[in-house]
Amino acid sequence: MHSERRPRLTPAIADVRRAVRTALATLPAPNGKTRSTNPAAPETATPPETATAPKPLVLVALSGGSDSLALAAATAFEARKAGVRAGAVIVNHNLQEGSADVAAAAAQQARDLGLHPVDIRSVHVGDAGGPESAARDARYAALAAAAAEHGATRVLLGHTLDDQAETVLLGLARGSGAGSLKGMAVDTGEYLRPLLTIARTTTEKFCTDSDIEAWNDPHNLDTSYARVRVRQTILPLLERELGPGIREALARTADQAREDAEALDHFAEEMAEDLADISEAGISLPVRALAANPAALRQRLIRLAVSSEFHVSLSRTHTIEIARLVTDWRGQGPIHIPGVRVERRENLLHFSAHSEERDAV
Repeated sequence: MHSERRPRLTPAIADVRRAVRTALATLPAPNGKTRSTNPAAPETATPPETATAPKPLVLVALSGGSDSLALAAATAFEARKAGVRAGAVIVNHNLQEGSADVAAAAAQQARDLGLHPVDIRSVHVGDAGGPESAARDARYAALAAAAAEHGATRVLLGHTLDDQAETVLLGLARGSGAGSLKGMAVDTGEYLRPLLTIARTTTEKFCTDSDIEAWNDPHNLDTSYARVRVRQTILPLLERELGPGIREALARTADQAREDAEALDHFAEEMAEDLADISEAGISLPVRALAANPAALRQRLIRLAVSSEFHVSLSRTHTIEIARLVTDWRGQGPIHIPGVRVERRENLLHFSAHSEERDAV
């Protein structure tokens, strides 16, 4: 039954609710317009054709931890005012003893908050890419399936400012380049992360102030996971040695890098429409135009040609080697990467399908 408990409004509760309110306001209304974020905005009459339009549904990805519980509680509070329905999906990874009980407890908390529907998804976690990657892949597949089944507009994820900082730092350590600096996006079209500006200490305080008992995942203390080592050791060390505000600085860097990357991607897509010559034999780009552009755009054009035509994601090594056919041309022969053959034909860089499993770079 929906709990009627109304906790006093503390700073932590206000901050989390405000973040959720702002995020929900960005969702398209049933009439296709964006909801106003101004609570003082005048009410307007609902057009007759949308008067009976169903309210969009959002699902909160709920683990039972403080981040997702704070998100669930704030979403339950803000959903009605935002004109959306709110439910929850709980993913049982089956990685710990008693995980089914933890999932059931989280589901009951969601029901107590008034969320509906509440869906528990049990998944099998493989070992491809390591335990963290495999668990993440299984989780996102389950969330996507739940969203499709229930017709949800978005799945809300409880990632916080701390998670964003950890993601950026891990990506930098792995040499992922600008892709890691972008961090996690607030809205991907499938997933919405309302709490990316909210510190983990705030979500913990939210739960305490709301008298909600959060589950403490033992995996969050397991230092065999790289993210746990970053959380427990690396970030605190940086804070001690460089001063406070490291998490906020990393999150700001992610925002700026994402803006730059999105602009470059937009320019590359516009240029590709003008430059690319698509035929049954493959796709071609003019060498002169590629050479005239900065490396960031040139390499985006190469990656875009391969991903759009052959659905292959190029590594940086492959991208640079292909770019050398433009910038360091010495008559070298075709380059073969999995699924794609790239060669320079006079003034064109030509990409075609390649079925043999050869890799010359």
